[in-house]
Amino acid sequence: MNDKKLAGRVILVTGATQGIGEAVSLRYAQEGATVVLLARGVKKLEALYDRIVAEGGPEPLAIPLDLNEANDDTFNNLAYQIHQAVGRLDGIVHCAAYFYALSPLTDQRMDEWLNQYRINTVVPFALTRACLPLLKVSPAASVLFVGETHGQHPAPYWGAFGASKAGVAYLTQVAANEWDIYPNLRVNLIAPGSVNSPQRLRTHPGEAKSERGSLEALVEHFVYWMGDDSAPQSGCIIELDLRPQVQAV
Repeated sequence: MNDKKLAGRVILVTGATQGIGEAVSLRYAQEGATVVLLARGVKKLEALYDRIVAEGGPEPLAIPLDLNEANDDTFNNLAYQIHQAVGRLDGIVHCAAYFYALSPLTDQRMDEWLNQYRINTVVPFALTRACLPLLKVSPAASVLFVGETHGQHPAPYWGAFGASKAGVAYLTQVAANEWDIYPNLRVNLIAPGSVNSPQRLRTHPGEAKSERGSLEALVEHFVYWMGDDSAPQSGCIIELDLRPQVQAV
C-alpha cells in the first residue's frame, strides 16, 4: 500500500524555484506527486528538476515561462503541453508573486500597481481558467492560491501588494461558489504569515530568523490542503501563524 499522500497526482506549482514554491515542489515530490515546475529561470528549473530526481521523486516536468509576458494563448498552450506530457492535472499551487517595496501610497506609481496586480491576481485567474478543463476531469482536484496577511488585514505601506492579494481572496470565494457544482473540484487560499522566505526577508529585514516560522512547517499545510484529508472543504481562507511561541516566565 502506498502511504504517500499525493501519490499518482500531477500538480502544477508556479514560482517553483525559490522560497515557498521551491519548498512546496520538493515536499509534493516526496509525497509522490509528479510536479509541473513553472518558473522563469531555466538554470534554476534544471537544478530543481535534478534535485527531485536525485531524491527519488517522480520525474517532474519543468516549464520555463515569464509570467510578465504571458497571455491567454500562452496559458492555453501550457495546459495543452501538460496534457500532452503527463495526461492529466490534479492541482495548482499559485506561489509566484511580484513585490516592489513597502512605501506610502504617495510614492507608489501606476505601473507598480499594474505589475503587481498582473502577477498576483490576474495571472492566477487566467492560468486556472486555462487549466480548468483538465481539473474538471480529475477525480479530486485542488487549487491553492497563496495569499498574504495584509491582503486580509490592510495596513500602512502595503498598498498595491496588499490590494492585489486581497483580490486573490475575492477570486477564491468567487471560484468556490461557481465550482460548487463540481464535487471533485475545490479551491482555497493559504496566507502563510511570517515564514523564512525571500519575500519576508525583503519586507522585514530587521527580523531575526528565530522569530519566523519555518518553511518545513508551512509546507505540511500545503500537503493537507492539496490532499484528501482536507476534502471537501472549499472557499476557505486559511491564515497561518507559524512563529515560535514565546513561553511565559
